[in-house]
Order: sequence, then structure tokens, then C-alpha cells
Amino acid sequence: MSSPRSRLLFALVSLIVTVLICLGLLLGQLFKDFYLEAMNKRVEKEAEMIALLLERQNIDVVRSQMTDMSETLASRITVLDNQERTLLDTGRLANISDRAHEQIVRDILHSKKKNHPSIIEEKQDVYYYIVPFSKNGKNAGYVILSSPVNSLKKINQQIWGVLISSLGTALIVIIFLGLKIADHYMKPIEAATTVAFELARGNYKARVYETRSDETGMLSQSINILARNLQEMNKIQEMQTDRLHTLIENVGSGLILIDSRGYINLVNRSYKEIFHIRPVDYLHRLYTEAFSHQEIIELVNEIFMKETKVRKQLVLTIDIERKHFEVYGAPIIGTNDEWKGIVLVFHDITELKKLEQMRKDFVANVSHELKTPITSIKGFAETLLDGAMKDERALEHFLSIILNESERLQSLVQDLLDLSKIEQQGFQLQLEKVNMTQLLEELMIMFRGKAQEKEIDLRLHAAKQIYLTGDGDRLKQIFINLITNALTYTQKAGRVEASIEEQNDEVLVHISDTGIGIEEQEIPRIFERFYRVDKARSRNSGGTGLGLAIVKHLVEAHHGYMTVKSKVGHGTTFTVHFPKNHLG
Repeated sequence: MSSPRSRLLFALVSLIVTVLICLGLLLGQLFKDFYLEAMNKRVEKEAEMIALLLERQNIDVVRSQMTDMSETLASRITVLDNQERTLLDTGRLANISDRAHEQIVRDILHSKKKNHPSIIEEKQDVYYYIVPFSKNGKNAGYVILSSPVNSLKKINQQIWGVLISSLGTALIVIIFLGLKIADHYMKPIEAATTVAFELARGNYKARVYETRSDETGMLSQSINILARNLQEMNKIQEMQTDRLHTLIENVGSGLILIDSRGYINLVNRSYKEIFHIRPVDYLHRLYTEAFSHQEIIELVNEIFMKETKVRKQLVLTIDIERKHFEVYGAPIIGTNDEWKGIVLVFHDITELKKLEQMRKDFVANVSHELKTPITSIKGFAETLLDGAMKDERALEHFLSIILNESERLQSLVQDLLDLSKIEQQGFQLQLEKVNMTQLLEELMIMFRGKAQEKEIDLRLHAAKQIYLTGDGDRLKQIFINLITNALTYTQKAGRVEASIEEQNDEVLVHISDTGIGIEEQEIPRIFERFYRVDKARSRNSGGTGLGLAIVKHLVEAHHGYMTVKSKVGHGTTFTVHFPKNHLG
């Protein structure tokens, strides 16, 4: 009973059956009443004819005629005088004894008024019709016609049989016509309903067959027009959504949407790449829980409180780097001044800041780094020219100092050239399959002498041969710089260890030492040019301040990144992460 057609047919059949039953009962009663009335009139006329005959003839004369009339009329004729004595009785026709018949007749006569001209009663399935007759103007007696009701029951059964058969046939015909009408009108409606449900579920390709020109056909046409309009609107919306999604995902700046309750609803690709985060850590979380930088939380709080646009420059530490951002935040106000949320845009201006700072610091740094060796060379050269070269011991000492300062000057210039070459856009690696375990073993041999001089325990931990697709010379340059720094900043009798391990999605190379360590706030700056943690020791050791900057660029050229863990007085661990997809 769930479909409209079934409900309609059920209601229609119920109504028709109810109407036909009521009509059958009414017709049956009408036919019964009509037959009873006709029978009463017939019996009345028959009784009156008998009474008229008795009024004109003596009862002994008409006795044989009465017997014939009883058989013809299928009724029992009884004649009583005015004293209610039986003058004539044609004999019983029903299952009633003569004594019972007489008692019934007398009971009927005594229960009726004397002035009643005729009496009709039904006793024990027999109709009794009593009519008085007279002679010479005086009441002479009563004529009683008693007819069994078998004929009435038979007629009644025939009436109901005709009614049931005719009304049943009418019901079948009406149901058949109802099915035809339902098919004609309900099928298009059911099809339109099905298509409407499909449209509500988002299937805008659903259509209704248009086969008629009546009202149902107009309904089908309207549904199809609606479906085409919805499909066109959906296409336009999907196109706009795709454009907006493409724009948001590919814009160069990081973008975040926060709803009116403070939950993050959208994080674009640039933000994920800049801050190295996973969407699951941000989406549908409160901004106070998701953001790890207090500066961003305070910026969002300011926008929520003031409901105005805010633009600030923030310096944020991400992993081991300090990055500069120009952050633009604005409230999202809908129609009727409804508060929708906040949009945050992060413009990474680190490179601009670096370039700006480089313009300021490059001349100062380079001139400062060049000033010491040049001053030393010039001073010792002047001392030699002033006569010190005649002293062979002084001459040899001064010339060795001039040579060391020249080598330091050459190393500085070479590092500057290397860094400049690496930062050029046309810089390319000479990729080959490199055995990283063997490369580190060779470096251990190379630095063993220097480690023995400082009594440093130099070790390599590698359980198996691990290969990497990269530039062998550049990879060697990376770890030469890292191991050199580890040996330089590790005290006598310390320990320097190198280890390599292979994980699910990357290869890690660790260079750890037990040296002086690095302050936590200085870690983001150690990869800057000319930045020194221990300026006196690094300069005395011949460092140029460019080694880690070169290392960082070379690691990024291999699509990797670096992490640093350090504790002052306990040592430092540099970890180089190479992605697994570069494995040979």
C-alpha cells in the first residue's frame, strides 16, 4: 500500500464495495417490501372473493369449489361462523396440526379489535389472512386464508441472488475500469514522483517520458524542464566550485577559513606545504588547539573581538627555520550582517626579507670576513719589508701565517662561488646511483686522522648497504661539512657518530656529536650565511660561516630536508631526510 496507485485503488474499491453493499441492502429490502405488498393484495383479493362467494351461496353448495380453490391458490381455506365455529376447512398445507391451526386462528381473532376489517398475521412460517363476511347485512363469520411462507423465502433468495450477481459483476467491471483509469493517470504521476525523488537525491540526469498532451503530459514536461534547469545550474555550480577550489589550492599564499564558532573549515595546499602540517591536525578543530604559534592565535582573537581587517608581519619558527609572513585577516560578513567566520592569508615574504637583509649584510659580512686575512697578510708583508725577512726564523713564521691566511681567503671565496652556483636557477645535479653506506665509510677514513689528533671517537653505524639516487660529489660535500663541524665543536675525548637508517618512506642520515651544543633559539639561524654559534672558535678553525648554508641548499636540491636536535653542553644531532622515492 505504499505506492499512490495502490492507495488510490484501495480507496476506490473500498468506496465502491461500501456503496454496492448499501445499495444491495436497500434494493433487497425494497424488493422484499414490494413482493410482500403484492402478495398481501393478492391474498386480500382472494379472501374477499371467497367471502363474496359465501355471501351469495350457501356453504354446503360451494364446499367442493372451496377445495378446488384451496388447491389452486396453494392456501388453506377455513370458514368460521360468527360464533367462531368451524364451518369449512380444506385441510392443512404446512406442518401445523389442525388443533394448532384452530388455536392460532382464535388467538389472532381475540387479539385484534372487532372493528378491524381484515387481519394479516405471520405465525410459524405461515401467513394468516382473516376477512369477515356477512349475509343479509349481518356478520355471518370469517374467512381465513393461510399460506406457507416457503414461496416468500424462495422469492427472497432469488432477489438476493440476482442482486449479488449483478452487483458483483458491476464491482468487477468498476474495478477493471478503475485499474485502466489508474494506469492512465497514475503511471505518469508515479514516474514523475520517482524522478522527483532522484532530483532530490542529486541525480539531475533523471527524466520522465513525455507521451501525452493532457495534464499528466504537462506535469512530465514541467518535471523535465525542472530537471534540465537543475542540471544546468549544477554544472555551473560545479564549474564555479572547481574554479574556486583550483584557485584556492594553487594560490601561492597559505589560506585558512575559520567559521563563526572558531573551527577551521579549510586549509589550502600552500599552507600545508609552508607549515609542514597534515590536514587532519587542523580541519574541524578549534583554532586555539590547531595553531602552534601564539602569534597567529592572538591575531585571530583580535579579529574576533574587533571584527575588522588586520594586517601584520609575523616571524614564525617552522621546524629549524625562521620565516617571515605578511598575514592578512578579515571577517567574513554575509547578508543581513550575518557573521560567517574569518579568512586568513599568509604571504611568505621570507625570501624578500632575506634578500633585503642580504643587501644590508653582504657587504658588511664579506668585508668583515675578508678584512682579517687581508689585514694579516698586509701586516706581515710590511713587517717583512721592514727588515724582518733577514731573520730566517721570523721569515718562515710570517710566510706560513701569510699562506694560512691566503688559504682561508681562498676557501672563503670558493664557498661564496659554490653557494652562488647552487642558488642559480640553472643548477643541476649529476644524478647517479650512490652507495650511501660506502660513501660514509670513505668519509670516516678521511676524517680518522683529524679525529685521532683530538682523541675523538669517530664511528659509523650502518646495518646494511643503502643506495640513493643523487649527486655523489654533492652528497659527499654535505656530509664533509657536517662531520667537519661535529669534529670542530667537539671537545677532546668526545664522540662523533654517523648512522644511516631506512624507514617506510624516507632514508635518514644522522650526524651526532657530544660537543658544545646549540641554544634552542639559535637553531633556526644556523643555516644563515656567515652566522656562527661560537664565532671565536669557528673563525680560529678556519670556518667561513657558509658551510651549513651550502649543506641546506644541497639537501633541498635532493628533495630532502634537515632537522636539528641539540642541548647545550651535551651535543648536537643533525638528521638529513631523503625521500624514499629517490631510492635506487
